[in-house]
Amino acid sequence: MSAHHQNIKIAVDAVVFGYQKSKLYVLLIQQKFGSQNDYWALPGGLVQEDEALIEAVKRELKEETNVSVNYLEQLYTFGDDISRDPRNRVISVAYFALVDPSKLTLIADTDAEKVSWVEIDKIPNLAFDHNEIIRLGIERLKNKVTYQPIGFDLLPTKFLFSQLENLYNTIIGKEIDRRNFRKKMMSFGFITETEEYATKKTGRPAKLYAFNTAEYKRLEKEGIHFEIKLV
Repeated sequence: MSAHHQNIKIAVDAVVFGYQKSKLYVLLIQQKFGSQNDYWALPGGLVQEDEALIEAVKRELKEETNVSVNYLEQLYTFGDDISRDPRNRVISVAYFALVDPSKLTLIADTDAEKVSWVEIDKIPNLAFDHNEIIRLGIERLKNKVTYQPIGFDLLPTKFLFSQLENLYNTIIGKEIDRRNFRKKMMSFGFITETEEYATKKTGRPAKLYAFNTAEYKRLEKEGIHFEIKLV
C-alpha cells in the first residue's frame, strides 16, 4: 500500500434550536474572518489536536456565542463535497442542540462578528453548506419529538400546557388533536402539574406544568414506550 499525504481538517458545527412565542429559531453567527466573512453561518470551527469532538463543539459555542447547552446530539458528517469549504478540504461533524433562549445571553466573540436568533423560515443564504445542515437538523427534530420527549428542552422550566401543544404544532408543522395530545402526554407520568399559576391579565388563571426528569429517566430504564401519533 502506497503512502498518501493527507491535509484534511476536521471541524464541528452546531445547529442550536430555540423556541419563543410559538416560533422556532436557529442560532447563527456572522463571521469575522475567512473567505465567506460576509455570510451568516452556524457556530463552529476546527477541532484541536487534543480535543474530543463533543468538547470542540461545546467550546466553539461558548467562545463564539456565549451559549452553553445541556442537550447535544451528533447529527451528520459532511464531507462528500470536497469543495464545501473553499479554503481547505474540511470534513465537518454537525451537532444539534435544543435550548430555551430566555435563559441565555448571547455575546459574539472570537470568530463571530454578530450572533442572533433567526426564525427557521427566514434563514438567509448561509456560508458553506450550512443551509443543508440546518435542513437535516429540522428533519431530525421533527422526527425525534414524536418518539422521545426532547421538546421540553425548548420550554421554560415551568410551562403552560398550551405552550407544549403549540411547540409540537410549530415543530411538526401541522395541527395536533389537542384533546388526545393532552391525554396521551399526561398518561406517561413524567409531566407534573404544579400548584403555580401563570399570571394572566384577563380570564381564568392557568396552571403551570413541569417536566419531571428523574421520573422520565426511571421510566426509561423500565422501557417506557414514548410515542406521539399525529392526526
